[in-house]
Amino acid sequence: MAAGLIRAIKQRYPQAQFEGIAGPAMIEAGCEARYPSERLAVMGFVEVLGRYRELSALRKALARHFIDNPPDLFVGVDAPDFNLGLERMLKAQGIKTVHYVSPSVWAWRQYRVKKISRSVDLMLALFPFEARFYRDHDVPVEFVGHPLADMIPLRVDQSAKREALDLPQDKKLFALLPGSRMSEVKAIGETMVEAARLIQQRHGESCFVVPLASPATRQAFEEICRQHDNSLDIRIIDGQARDVMAATDVVMVASGTATLEAMLLKRPMVVAYRMAPLTYWLASKLVKTPYVSLPNLLVGKKVVEELIQDDATPERLAQEVLKFVDRDDAYQSIVTLFDEVHHQLRRDASQRAAEAVLRLIDVPAHPGPQSDARI
Repeated sequence: MAAGLIRAIKQRYPQAQFEGIAGPAMIEAGCEARYPSERLAVMGFVEVLGRYRELSALRKALARHFIDNPPDLFVGVDAPDFNLGLERMLKAQGIKTVHYVSPSVWAWRQYRVKKISRSVDLMLALFPFEARFYRDHDVPVEFVGHPLADMIPLRVDQSAKREALDLPQDKKLFALLPGSRMSEVKAIGETMVEAARLIQQRHGESCFVVPLASPATRQAFEEICRQHDNSLDIRIIDGQARDVMAATDVVMVASGTATLEAMLLKRPMVVAYRMAPLTYWLASKLVKTPYVSLPNLLVGKKVVEELIQDDATPERLAQEVLKFVDRDDAYQSIVTLFDEVHHQLRRDASQRAAEAVLRLIDVPAHPGPQSDARI
């Protein structure tokens, strides 16, 4: 998302300069990386505590740098517990601040909306229900849509995707996405493999495709497979999660952005997720919504089964997946619904976000050759 925003700003304003915490896509788009984005790749209550001192020191270092070298605009992308505090410090020094990707303040810890109001000059919301929430709380907001809805075509050629990945055309294909983090793979990978075994008992001509984000997660998943039924037709693929989902019929997925991708690809799915017991206990006390997956939140009712913590058993997972195999009406109904949501989110998000950002700092639509800005 950050890379898309950088490219869209540069289309309007080629002289713009960017620096910050950046990954490969941002660097390629033209951002100078002060720190790699992997430094922020941590999630959960307990998990963050182990790295609190490191993350706190990183935020203080960034605050000192940007206060001493003020940019025209600071854009915090996601990572709200890190970015909102940084944005508040910078805004207090007169630096314009934008937050891109709303924290789930509408779902839990709603008191944070006051902190957000003090921290940002503008919130860029990906979903319409988020924009409504901020307007109700008098926080400046712009609904820009979701970049993935622009990137993913309304229709995807499943057969072509199978051919490109060298997957069988004549079998039922199931995607297993246990997550991109090692902790997620270890928590839910075994359950997904056992569910695959149960599915194969019902549909012998089945193939299970597992895209994994890194060599480490691949090794961990391969070890799980070695400890279980090796008669399963499991194909492990390095990365390419979106293409894998497009090639398959039904998706088993850990909760997260992958649920949105599966929805935009019009693939029926079942969500399964486990986390550290203390993290789950704390979250269950704080979450204010009945759902955790984006498809259910976007539609406003349960259209995707969510199997969380103790409910995430192989038997339940296989049972819910098989509903989409055994009942064509269930399959078609969910595909139609996902198509409606895709149209709603398809708004050319990066361009809309760029327009909103540049309006905030009064950059003209066609700046002159001597114009300059630092973001």
